[in-house]
Amino acid sequence: MFVSGDATILHADLDAFYASVEQRDDPRLRGRPVIVGGGVVLACSYEAKARGVRSAMGGRQARRLCPDAVVVPPRMAAYTAASRAVFEIFRGTTPLVEGLSIDEAFLDVGGLRRLAGPPLDIAVRLRREVGERVGLPITVGVARTKFLAKVASGVAKPDGLLVVAPDRELEFLHPLPVERLWGVGPVTAAKLRERRIRTVGQVARLGEATLVSLLGAGAGRHLHALAHNRDPRPVQVGRRRSSMGAQHALGREPHSPADLDAVLAGLVDRVTRRMRAAGRTGRTVMLRLRFADYTRATRSHTLVKPTAQTGPLLAAARALLRAALPEVEARGITLIGVSVGNLDDRHEQPPLPFDRDPGAELDAAVDAVRDRFGSSALTRAVLLGRDPGLEMPRLPD
Repeated sequence: MFVSGDATILHADLDAFYASVEQRDDPRLRGRPVIVGGGVVLACSYEAKARGVRSAMGGRQARRLCPDAVVVPPRMAAYTAASRAVFEIFRGTTPLVEGLSIDEAFLDVGGLRRLAGPPLDIAVRLRREVGERVGLPITVGVARTKFLAKVASGVAKPDGLLVVAPDRELEFLHPLPVERLWGVGPVTAAKLRERRIRTVGQVARLGEATLVSLLGAGAGRHLHALAHNRDPRPVQVGRRRSSMGAQHALGREPHSPADLDAVLAGLVDRVTRRMRAAGRTGRTVMLRLRFADYTRATRSHTLVKPTAQTGPLLAAARALLRAALPEVEARGITLIGVSVGNLDDRHEQPPLPFDRDPGAELDAAVDAVRDRFGSSALTRAVLLGRDPGLEMPRLPD
């Protein structure tokens, strides 16, 4: 696969997106520590981050760290509108835009030198346009590969611009901590640091076979390639999701199995409705848990055949949750997430007239009611009187 020899890939990432929208819309919040969300921190400004506040942190802990923080409720409609305005600027810059989330994207500007100038000039204009037209700070990293462009934007934050020249890639990359490599989370970082491997350069100096023996075949080869900045992936326009998911943040108080089951049912309902609307089916159900000590766990189950029906996917998710309950009871839980992977673009085959599927018919009837009267018009009995949780803004499916 061809990768340009020039630094022509931009990674554009809005800074502290939700909190920045709040500071933009309320001048009294500018320069002050801002926390979006009360029980759980959904986002926070850089002023709050400087005091130790982080996303997904419990509200009590955040207020202990930053007692003068201004806590504001989330406004999802405002964040969606801001995202759409920024993506309009992205698409006006280049037709090659790959959205990663509502606040970040890759842009390939390799073919625009004659029309728009070199990538650095394009990045400068992009940042200026987002600031002037949308009123938000944005950081841009520019590099030859997608991986390095994303690393560059992370290093340049907040509200910065960094270009990594092709002849200085490894000089820039190798002194960085191992956590800058995609795929290195707390567990992998701990394994590497146990062997006194702390920088990307130290990873690069290990042989691929050594990394494979330490981390497994997939992770070992992946990190060996990234440590040498080998990333042949092009910017993909219109790439469909490989999975769809939803999550619900919980307070730190104890939660009964019935409470967790109700949350799970609501999440699966939300995900399967999106799947059916997008014409997708999936086979792999993944349950993500965040415990009260901030550690995480993931469990998965793959069905025999792909489906978008709520019934079988909810049954699989419930089985995963039941298996995890002893760990949940021992450690506490602050977040449940559900996603369905191995998505297929094909619709399920419609049943024959003499072989009607009551589950599929019920899903279709529920979707029709919600499409006409709104998503809150019809809900499961177990969810009555319960907080359904926030539905986060997202890119189109």
